Amino acid sequence: MDTLILGLPVAYYIAMVAKVLVAFVFVLLTVAYATYAERKIIGHMQVRLGPMRTGWHGLLQPIADGVKLFFKEEIVPSQASKFAFLIAPLVALIPAFISFAVIPFGDSVTIGGYTVPLQIAAYYDEAGKQVFDINVGVLYILAMASLGVYGIVLAGWASNSKYSLLGGLRSAAQMISYELAAGLAIISVFMLSESLSLHKIVADQAGGAWYAFKQPFAFIIFFICSLAEINRTPFDLPEAETELVSGFCTEYSSMKYAMFFMAEYANMITVCAVTTTLFLGGWHGPAFLPGWFWFIAKVYFLIFLCMWIRATYPRYRYDQLMRLGWKVFLPLTLVNVMATGLWVMFISK
Repeated sequence: MDTLILGLPVAYYIAMVAKVLVAFVFVLLTVAYATYAERKIIGHMQVRLGPMRTGWHGLLQPIADGVKLFFKEEIVPSQASKFAFLIAPLVALIPAFISFAVIPFGDSVTIGGYTVPLQIAAYYDEAGKQVFDINVGVLYILAMASLGVYGIVLAGWASNSKYSLLGGLRSAAQMISYELAAGLAIISVFMLSESLSLHKIVADQAGGAWYAFKQPFAFIIFFICSLAEINRTPFDLPEAETELVSGFCTEYSSMKYAMFFMAEYANMITVCAVTTTLFLGGWHGPAFLPGWFWFIAKVYFLIFLCMWIRATYPRYRYDQLMRLGWKVFLPLTLVNVMATGLWVMFISK
């Protein structure tokens, strides 16, 4: 009989630690080389070469950048609120990583007779037939996404700089404006799936029945609003180097500065993983390759799309940003929710 700890076998905790390590390393490596990929992709789109000097075709550039930032001088402004100034990068970075706890990145594997679901916060029953996960996984992700903005606001306020403060205020307003539309966009998915469990939402999309096909309108709006939430171009108003020097991170240097950029790319990966899970069938794909491969391929395709958008579109003005969020996306998502409700009540039954 297996030894139980808090009612669960030891194998559960070993599998949990292994899944955490795998997800953390995956996100960290993707963050490091997403910076390289973006510079190369945008370079080729603009008829440039991008990084070429450090390693073969610049492949060692992320390592060189990390070493450079690690050894740069740490500067804290004399009039800054030091505790808030020091903790802000962590507050921005941590929510992006812990959001992966509820995202299923594959089906399951069997190790030593124990069936392990490829989702950190999930486990099978003793018979290995039913998965137990966080049944409000989507709400957990939305909550973590809301926490991320506190890091940017803290950085803006604690720096005691007008440029930083403006960047922080912009971020707070932008986050509230677009989180409403993004939340309303995915309500239609809950209405069709009748669950907030990400495991069930992915299971309902098996066989190519992706919600991106059933709810294309919600898919497009959610993806655009997500770009605004994570301050990606063309919605990068909190940084806006042409107006605010470097926005909320103007006064930061060395690894604290790097942590904000790590948070931006980690948030981009998380957003692409959530979009894949909710609309693109999650890990489902042709059976000749494992599910985790299809999950990673879909996430990387969406990351490429984010970089393509950055290379293509100019930054919005702030009034255009607010108008798009409140006067366009919010009413459209409300109409989509009502239309989905009518369809569920009168047609799908």
